[in-house]
Amino acid sequence: MKKLTILFVLLMTISCTTEKQYDIGQIKTPKGDILLWLYDETPNHKESFIELANKGYWDSLSFNRVIPNFVAQGGCPDTPEGFNDPEYLLEPEFVDSLTHTYGALGAGRDGNPEKLSARCQFYIVQNKEGEHRLDGDYTIFGKVIKGMDVVDAIVNVERDSINEPLSKITLDVNMISIKESELRKLYPNLH
Repeated sequence: MKKLTILFVLLMTISCTTEKQYDIGQIKTPKGDILLWLYDETPNHKESFIELANKGYWDSLSFNRVIPNFVAQGGCPDTPEGFNDPEYLLEPEFVDSLTHTYGALGAGRDGNPEKLSARCQFYIVQNKEGEHRLDGDYTIFGKVIKGMDVVDAIVNVERDSINEPLSKITLDVNMISIKESELRKLYPNLH
């Protein structure tokens, strides 16, 4: 009985010290790192982002469109594969509570009437007032939880007439695990 009690106490101690881990998106850039919370409410966009990050899809690409007080857009430029290949298109997942606020992570798309997302493109809203004119037209599937100072720096680099940075801002997109206690410091609104 004594051995069983000791074993029980030991197992309880281990289970109490084992902290829940969360998968978080990470974008490494020459300007610093950006951490992203991906919403469960948009499961297809979340799954797509995780899949492409794990495959290293964006690691040879860059932030190709940066506009102060608007967005930093990364991923594939406007290419046929991004807008025409069914493998790279996603049905929209509009959620009324997920809007274009400062730091929102959205899926790029062209002007297609179905509002299909080009899963190879993403953008981060940099306008501190938000970009609510885009609500209901583009899927929001995440939020920056650390690194908006990096996004602010990215959109303020020198750029050409089509808002492409003159010096390439490379991407290294990954999924990382963070302990719940650390995540709560970054993202206090965690469910």
